[in-house]
Amino acid sequence: MADRPALWVKICGLRSATAIAAAVAARVQAVGFVFHEASPRSLSIAEARALQGAVPRDIERVAVFLHPSQERLDAVLEAVRPDRVQADAEDLARLRLPAAQPLLPVLRSHSPRLQGAHLPARFLLESARSGSGLQADWSEAATLAASADVVLAGGLDATNVAEAIRTVRPFGVDVSSGVESRPGVKDPARIRDFVLAARAAHARLAGVTIEERQR
Repeated sequence: MADRPALWVKICGLRSATAIAAAVAARVQAVGFVFHEASPRSLSIAEARALQGAVPRDIERVAVFLHPSQERLDAVLEAVRPDRVQADAEDLARLRLPAAQPLLPVLRSHSPRLQGAHLPARFLLESARSGSGLQADWSEAATLAASADVVLAGGLDATNVAEAIRTVRPFGVDVSSGVESRPGVKDPARIRDFVLAARAAHARLAGVTIEERQR
């Protein structure tokens, strides 16, 4: 058995240079820019272009959509040129995307798609409603994580991410509302605490795996 890879951590819904600086300092793998006007975390294209310069090249910039139009998607891709596009799997199936564009499909707990034989190799597992603080089904996530790279999202924060990692053993974790002082406003201390808790839990899990191999 290969050693467990580093935990992939994404902080989603960043709207300020201060929040980006906190995510960078915590050494996350990805940050998410939301392009959904109904969300308190939504950015205009101009705002995203201004902010993305503060993101180092070794951190992925993920453009996050919820049921976008083709026109909206095209405008963001042209102006922002994100490293990855995140949207519901059903939306990605109907949209026209560049052939080489990396994707992060979103699947939702208890969706019939999760019972299919052709799941994406890597996907984000979310609750029924994004950005609401509702938890995904961890039991379902654990089953899926045995055969796919599952990025667990939904209702995570610094107080429960360790339990989530122990239960699910995900490829990665994604947080938005769980590191906010109020909707749409990221708290740098909560970002730091979340990432520290997630990394510590993953390190303990890796240690247990090594011990099991040595028995």
